[in-house]
Amino acid sequence: MDKIFEQLFAYIDSHTEDMISDLARLIRIPSVKGEAEENAPFGKEPAAALDEVLKICGEAGLSVRNIDNYVGTADFYETDTLPELGILSHMDVVPVGGGWSVPPFELTQKDGKLLGRGTIDDKGPAIAALYAVKAIKDSGIKLSKNVRLVFGTDEECGSGDLEYYLKKEKLPEMLFTPDGSYPVINAEKGLMRASYTGAISEKIVSIKGGTVVNAVPEYAEAILAGVTVDTAKYSFDGVTLETEACGENVKLIAKGKSAHASLPEGGKNAVTALLTVVADVTGDEMIKSLVEMFPYGETDGACAGIKCSDKISGDLTTVLSVIDGGNGTLTAKQDIRFPIDRKCAEIIAMIETKAKEKKLSHKIDMAIEPHYVSEGSEFIQKLLSVYETVTGEKGYCVAIGGGTYVHETEGGVAFGAEFPGEDNHMHGADEFITLESFVKNAKIFAAAIYSLCK
Repeated sequence: MDKIFEQLFAYIDSHTEDMISDLARLIRIPSVKGEAEENAPFGKEPAAALDEVLKICGEAGLSVRNIDNYVGTADFYETDTLPELGILSHMDVVPVGGGWSVPPFELTQKDGKLLGRGTIDDKGPAIAALYAVKAIKDSGIKLSKNVRLVFGTDEECGSGDLEYYLKKEKLPEMLFTPDGSYPVINAEKGLMRASYTGAISEKIVSIKGGTVVNAVPEYAEAILAGVTVDTAKYSFDGVTLETEACGENVKLIAKGKSAHASLPEGGKNAVTALLTVVADVTGDEMIKSLVEMFPYGETDGACAGIKCSDKISGDLTTVLSVIDGGNGTLTAKQDIRFPIDRKCAEIIAMIETKAKEKKLSHKIDMAIEPHYVSEGSEFIQKLLSVYETVTGEKGYCVAIGGGTYVHETEGGVAFGAEFPGEDNHMHGADEFITLESFVKNAKIFAAAIYSLCK
């Protein structure tokens, strides 16, 4: 192993308690997005967290700037030129939710873990990146290229922070975010959302299912008039059906299993199961069309007319994830993750063809092109080499159906912070990063910075 690496790793090992202390300073700020106000575009708490991380960076001897409380930067060298390497993380966090065994906004050390909201997403990785830079600076190591830490405040709710920042200046040509997983995520599928509306039969008093577009729905229900439902006639692997009286009507309930829309095969879709039964007992034409396009258990878009695949990112996946109907109308929402060899316009044309065939009114609610950086680039090869050197594990590139913080940047990749096989309860109760992984991240980042900028 390079002697410089050994020097940097020894520094990080000797400053572990300082890393923990600085992470605690960030965790105690409940930086969930709030109402915009003067000097706080995403609420007071994200702005406070940004201010605190920039204070920590200033204490470390970095050159800091606050860009109107949207984004903060901390540079290795003070210069007017754009740094060659950028490391992009964020200070905002998702809401707490229930089920915590420790205070979510206090850093708790327990059983080799550091628990608290933001420990893995993304305050812990941000501190690891900071200490990687600090290790190089305090060790007196000179770099031939400048490094910039970039801290956002709106990653969880649309990345309006980056949109604002990019109006002011560019991001560095080499860019990675520790807001994903190792070894390197270099391919992210395109994202599209569509909705379908139409008239429904008066036999359907109300129908609803799903809560968010980007998840396989685990619950759906319909109140039906003038029909009889024999649930024993229907069988859906992973979904249970039940009925109950609702005045003179019958309520049909479907219960399945949720999963993220980027990995729909892990879920059991309560909405498509419910629609199958409702179409059968009511004969409703719109719902029949939806069932034909989105049969229960299908996730590759074949019946919706959008099936496609490539060698790098794999199959298109789609989920009919939300339905909401009553008073004679129904709206249904669809999530689509499409391969990197396709463009939004191609998928939209396929949707339009099928919607016209099924006589469904539709609109495109969101369309984001795929993101891809060639595995053969020198940048990625150096990151993979560092990963192998520090971990002793094989480095490889990963394609995902979800999007990371760099999805709409030029040439950015995700590098960390979750290791293969880890479950850090990201976005859930008792979110954590192990102390071992926290330190290892800092070492990987330090080695990467030195390798890319020496």
